[in-house]
Amino acid sequence: MKTASFPSLRVEPKLRQDTESVLYDNESLSQFIESAVRQQVELRKANTEFLARGLASRDNARQTGQYVEAVDVLEKLQNRLDQHKAKHTTK
Repeated sequence: MKTASFPSLRVEPKLRQDTESVLYDNESLSQFIESAVRQQVELRKANTEFLARGLASRDNARQTGQYVEAVDVLEKLQNRLDQHKAKHTTK
Protein backbone atom coordinates (compact mmCIF):
# COMPACT_ATOMS: atom_id res chain seq x y z
CA MET A 1 0.00 0.00 0.00
CA LYS A 2 1.34 3.41 -0.91
CA THR A 3 1.50 6.02 1.77
CA ALA A 4 0.83 9.73 1.59
CA SER A 5 2.22 12.53 3.67
CA PHE A 6 0.79 15.58 5.34
CA PRO A 7 2.17 19.00 4.59
CA SER A 8 4.93 20.15 6.90
CA LEU A 9 3.68 21.86 10.00
CA ARG A 10 5.22 25.01 11.42
CA VAL A 11 4.83 25.47 15.16
CA GLU A 12 6.38 27.59 17.84
CA PRO A 13 9.54 26.09 19.33
CA LYS A 14 7.84 25.86 22.76
CA LEU A 15 5.07 23.64 21.35
CA ARG A 16 7.61 21.34 19.74
CA GLN A 17 9.58 21.12 23.01
CA ASP A 18 6.42 20.42 24.99
CA THR A 19 5.40 17.74 22.50
CA GLU A 20 8.79 16.06 22.54
CA SER A 21 8.77 16.10 26.34
CA VAL A 22 5.68 13.86 26.47
CA LEU A 23 6.73 11.27 23.91
CA TYR A 24 6.83 7.68 25.14
CA ASP A 25 10.01 5.65 24.97
CA ASN A 26 10.79 4.77 21.35
CA GLU A 27 7.92 6.96 20.09
CA SER A 28 8.77 9.35 17.30
CA LEU A 29 7.32 12.77 16.78
CA SER A 30 5.79 11.49 13.54
CA GLN A 31 4.07 8.63 15.38
CA PHE A 32 2.72 11.04 17.96
CA ILE A 33 1.34 13.37 15.28
CA GLU A 34 -0.20 10.50 13.32
CA SER A 35 -1.88 9.19 16.47
CA ALA A 36 -3.22 12.64 17.32
CA VAL A 37 -4.60 13.09 13.81
CA ARG A 38 -6.27 9.66 13.88
CA GLN A 39 -7.88 10.43 17.24
CA GLN A 40 -9.21 13.77 16.01
CA VAL A 41 -10.60 12.20 12.84
CA GLU A 42 -12.46 9.56 14.88
CA LEU A 43 -13.70 12.16 17.36
CA ARG A 44 -15.00 14.42 14.62
CA LYS A 45 -16.71 11.51 12.86
CA ALA A 46 -18.36 10.50 16.13
CA ASN A 47 -19.45 14.10 16.79
CA THR A 48 -20.91 14.40 13.30
CA GLU A 49 -22.84 11.12 13.72
CA PHE A 50 -24.03 12.17 17.19
CA LEU A 51 -25.31 15.48 15.83
CA ALA A 52 -27.04 13.75 12.90
CA ARG A 53 -28.81 11.35 15.29
CA GLY A 54 -29.87 14.26 17.50
CA LEU A 55 -31.25 16.24 14.59
CA ALA A 56 -33.07 13.19 13.25
CA SER A 57 -34.56 12.59 16.68
CA ARG A 58 -35.64 16.21 16.89
CA ASP A 59 -37.26 16.03 13.47
CA ASN A 60 -39.03 12.79 14.40
CA ALA A 61 -40.34 14.32 17.61
CA ARG A 62 -41.64 17.34 15.73
CA GLN A 63 -43.29 15.12 13.16
CA THR A 64 -44.93 12.74 15.63
CA GLY A 65 -45.49 15.19 18.45
CA GLN A 66 -43.98 12.66 20.87
CA TYR A 67 -41.43 14.19 23.22
CA VAL A 68 -39.66 12.92 26.32
CA GLU A 69 -39.60 15.30 29.25
CA ALA A 70 -36.13 16.47 30.23
CA VAL A 71 -36.76 15.56 33.86
CA ASP A 72 -37.42 11.94 32.80
CA VAL A 73 -34.19 11.79 30.79
CA LEU A 74 -32.19 13.26 33.66
CA GLU A 75 -33.74 10.78 36.09
CA LYS A 76 -32.78 7.84 33.89
CA LEU A 77 -29.25 9.17 33.47
CA GLN A 78 -28.93 9.67 37.23
CA ASN A 79 -30.11 6.09 37.83
CA ARG A 80 -27.53 4.76 35.37
CA LEU A 81 -24.81 6.81 37.05
CA ASP A 82 -25.86 5.62 40.51
CA GLN A 83 -25.83 1.98 39.35
CA HIS A 84 -22.39 2.39 37.80
CA LYS A 85 -21.01 4.02 40.95
CA ALA A 86 -22.49 1.29 43.14
CA LYS A 87 -20.96 -1.39 40.95
CA HIS A 88 -17.51 0.21 40.99
CA THR A 89 -17.33 1.40 44.59
CA THR A 90 -14.57 -0.29 46.55
CA LYS A 91 -15.51 -1.58 49.92
